[in-house]
Amino acid sequence: MVQKYQSPVCVYKYPFELVMAAYEKRFPTCPQIPVFLGSEVLRESRSADGAVHLVERSCRLRVEAPRLLRKIAGVEHVVFVQRNVLNWKERTLLIEAHNETFASRVVVKENCSYTVHPENEDWTCFEQSASLDIRSFFGFESALEKIAMKQYTANVKRGKEVIEHYLNELISQGTSHIPRWTPAPVPEEDTHSQAGLRDPGSLEVCRPGSAQGPAPEMVSIDGDKLDVDYIERCLGHLTPMQESCLIQLRHWLQETHKGKIPKDEHILRFLRARDFHLDRAREMLCQSLSWRKQHQVDLLLQTWRPPALLEEFYAGGWHYQDVDGRPLYILRLGHMDTKGLMKAVGEEVLLQHVLCVNEEGQKRCEGNTKQFGRPISSWTCLVDLEGLSLRHLWRPGIKALLRMIEVVEDNYPETLGRLLIVRAPRIFPVLWTLISPFINENTRQKFLTYSGSNYQGPGGLVDYLDKEVIPDFLGGECLCNVPEGGLVPKSLYLTEEDQEHKDQLQQWRETYQSASVLRGAPHEVAVEILERESVITWDFDILQGDVMFTLYHTKQAPKLGPREPGARAGGQLTDKGWALGADYSRVEGPLICREGESVQGSHVTQWPGIYLLQWQMHSTPGHMACNLPGVEDVLMALHSPGPRCKLLYYYEVLASEDFRGSMSSLESCTSRFSQLSATTSSSGQSHSSSLVSR
Repeated sequence: MVQKYQSPVCVYKYPFELVMAAYEKRFPTCPQIPVFLGSEVLRESRSADGAVHLVERSCRLRVEAPRLLRKIAGVEHVVFVQRNVLNWKERTLLIEAHNETFASRVVVKENCSYTVHPENEDWTCFEQSASLDIRSFFGFESALEKIAMKQYTANVKRGKEVIEHYLNELISQGTSHIPRWTPAPVPEEDTHSQAGLRDPGSLEVCRPGSAQGPAPEMVSIDGDKLDVDYIERCLGHLTPMQESCLIQLRHWLQETHKGKIPKDEHILRFLRARDFHLDRAREMLCQSLSWRKQHQVDLLLQTWRPPALLEEFYAGGWHYQDVDGRPLYILRLGHMDTKGLMKAVGEEVLLQHVLCVNEEGQKRCEGNTKQFGRPISSWTCLVDLEGLSLRHLWRPGIKALLRMIEVVEDNYPETLGRLLIVRAPRIFPVLWTLISPFINENTRQKFLTYSGSNYQGPGGLVDYLDKEVIPDFLGGECLCNVPEGGLVPKSLYLTEEDQEHKDQLQQWRETYQSASVLRGAPHEVAVEILERESVITWDFDILQGDVMFTLYHTKQAPKLGPREPGARAGGQLTDKGWALGADYSRVEGPLICREGESVQGSHVTQWPGIYLLQWQMHSTPGHMACNLPGVEDVLMALHSPGPRCKLLYYYEVLASEDFRGSMSSLESCTSRFSQLSATTSSSGQSHSSSLVSR
């Protein structure tokens, strides 16, 4: 595979003639570049008027490679041939170099140019490109490629420092100006030889992009070049190879992409997301550009107007910036009724709003870059989880969240600089277990989580936010205008007549199972647990009637009794002789759930065995059953007309290792998670909770 390198434009704020004098001081040796052992002139010629000076040199470079590789190759240095064409009249120096050593196995080509800055004739521009093609090298092709590119990029960086060193030396010696070239009188008999030397064909081989030069490596000579100062000022520090990847991908887009070319900051995010692997970044970026065009994302900030309901109940908004100048977005997730919002505006509207937040974030980064005079390409998100409960584990809501995470990860990579999670409750590890596998590892490393009030002291928010911008609801003095959220009234929910909502209802019903509960015939689901400290989670909506929910544990498997078609997903404990506390035990409940309520809960198991989720019709206190119903009760209920309760339910078991793994990954992010960890991982302790949403 051919490796390519393309440099940004380096600008020397000195006239071309002075830069050329500094360049010549690099020969025949250059102590500032230790690998450059020396050079000798092979051929030299000048035009009759002195305008064009051609020099060919043989340059020796020391091989900096492992001793074994040098021994196998049998060389301690390699030879390159360099051809320089200096045109004083046009004020250009074109350099072409290739290797002679191992030329049949390794092909190295390099093109460089010094030219006058297009906007300031007293400044000089330098550009450089190279290609490396290792065809065969004793089985060490991959190792040699890494060594060669590493050394090359190191020497590229050193090259600028060398020129600046000699420029300073010239100036310190009193040479700060060199007159421009002026033509000398040319004798008539020399006209023919001068024309021969200045024939365009004889110089064409020296120009970047010519037949003998590796044209694809060169950036087109127009106004679309990137210079080093611009990169440092607007994009941040990049290694030479990272600069090269950015320039190559940008140039490729200019040549092939039809439509608006993304900004350099945008291209750079995709390169970072793929660790500057050019082909992978190009593929990811192309897919994103296609997605943006399909969904008209470029027009989103001009066309999107969130519904009034979303503005009132979506508890998120922008709030100044962090200590690094990153825009700060605050999300009070614990105060937000995600289930109510989805039922009131639908998943697509929420997704549009999330995209709008990301678009606004990029715009604010550009503004902060100009305001603070340094590159700012990402923002900080502060998530307040006070009030987070099992209601937030509503399965369709989790699925919608995972979809949004996927869309953002694919199309807005490397936009999150830091995520500060504060006031994380005990239920948070369950939510983290569900969503963390879908978050990129690089993104997860940016998460900092605080439980309780740990965020208030040293190592907390004060390390990342100036005291004057810490929100008032987190103990700061700054008034925060982010909406407080709250429960969305059910009167604002979308109706089933809305076609989009019907589609969503269908999706939700594919996730949830329906059940009917008759008097004396509860609906039960048996869950087998093989490992203690597994986590059982449940989520159900009461569509009709009042229901009492209980969770039981037994060591013996229940016998399956009569089944109502389509209703029972598990079994029915039918042995009327079982006694509570002896044959089985109640580990949750009883919890009375009224018609229209939504209930979420979880239970960390203490023992292996069978856990039974049971829903039975709610009776008055005097008629509440103490034991599980028997066969006779079930048969009578199934064949007797009477009231019926209806519900939709979903349950899931999180394996112990997954749950504990989520705790470990969070602990690795920050030492401030210890309090939450201790609360939820105590050996032998069962944690459970349920929430009823009205």
